[in-house]
Amino acid sequence: MTLQPMREIYGHNQLDSKDISIDHFVPWSFVAHDELWNLHPTTKSINSSKSNHLPDWDIYFPEFARVEYSAYELIWKNERVHAEFEKCARDHLNNVDIRYRLYQKGQDLPTFFGQLESVMRPVYQSAQNCGFDSWVYHGEQNESNGFLL
Repeated sequence: MTLQPMREIYGHNQLDSKDISIDHFVPWSFVAHDELWNLHPTTKSINSSKSNHLPDWDIYFPEFARVEYSAYELIWKNERVHAEFEKCARDHLNNVDIRYRLYQKGQDLPTFFGQLESVMRPVYQSAQNCGFDSWVYHGEQNESNGFLL
């Protein structure tokens, strides 16, 4: 299995081990947990820029869901990844219903997308109702990735 280079969802920057940060799509300051379904990789500077804001749902959720689905596929295609997932899931998937809905074997992208949205949208809307502001990444464009760092 050949993996493509990972790009983060906000500026589409290629991720490398020296500049990776784990972002909470819905800010940790609202959810106060590290559930796997709310986490994704980004760069340190973008994570800092986003801070305690909500990424614009319409712009970023579809890409977020694709990244999450790629991780889901790896869980079921690679035994070693599956074993690591099981270790992480003990501490970072606390709701049995959500675990079943999101991580049951055999889901296609549209099904996974719908399940993830049904879990996340109410949490996202609750954060909005509590006053968390929307955020859009504004980088400057360049030829390689669309943004200057």
